[in-house]
Amino acid sequence: MPERISLKDLLEDEGLLMVPGAYNALTAKLIEDAGFKAVYMTGYGTSAANFGFPDIGLLTMTEMVENVSRIANSVSIPVISDADTGYGNQINVFRTIQEFEKAGVSAIHIEDQTWPKRCGHMSGKSVIETNEMIKKIKTAIDSRKKDDFLIIARTDAIATHGFDEAIKRAKEYAKAGADILFLDAPRTKNQVKKIPKLIKEKPLLINLSPKTPNFSKKELEDMGYKIAIYPGVSLAATVLSCMEDLNELKETGEQI
Repeated sequence: MPERISLKDLLEDEGLLMVPGAYNALTAKLIEDAGFKAVYMTGYGTSAANFGFPDIGLLTMTEMVENVSRIANSVSIPVISDADTGYGNQINVFRTIQEFEKAGVSAIHIEDQTWPKRCGHMSGKSVIETNEMIKKIKTAIDSRKKDDFLIIARTDAIATHGFDEAIKRAKEYAKAGADILFLDAPRTKNQVKKIPKLIKEKPLLINLSPKTPNFSKKELEDMGYKIAIYPGVSLAATVLSCMEDLNELKETGEQI
């Protein structure tokens, strides 16, 4: 397998990096074969496809690392991984960084939700205090062995405290040393457009999932986003195709 290019190097290129979500090694390889330059391990997909669980904080750090390790070992492109809340406070984050970096991951995102967390596009979320998240970010930065292992700071405060608070938190997370900023689940097109205008400190990641309005690659590039993740694309395609084939088999007695 050729040497993996670093995500840090990819981000120096102009334009938007489109990163589809994978939930296992096979879907990661399909993403690479389709010509994408990076892959995202989705926590939602990992939980649903491998355990049959909703994304509500039921998986352990070890289970997430095991899955992303298989993904990273199967492809030669950078892997971005969901790392939930870091699985505890700043002390736990130290171990989380060690394990994800050892697994061959290029970047992880850590969110400011309370634990157990919930999928960012579900209702009922709550967030920790800004200062507590800052401690986690600083620990993550200090714990990594290489600077090209990137720390993505995610805030879920849009849903809990409103848009302005989320912007405020993101700026504080940038000051704490986060490499990339991620404001999850903006609800309107106006919010999506305003984020890059208000935050210039670090590259921005956007999650194209149900609560967030959809935009084209060019539109997101023109706004100023650097990374777009599409967590559900592989899982949705698998489920839809599987149900179609199963229904055909049941109704006709023949497989497609």
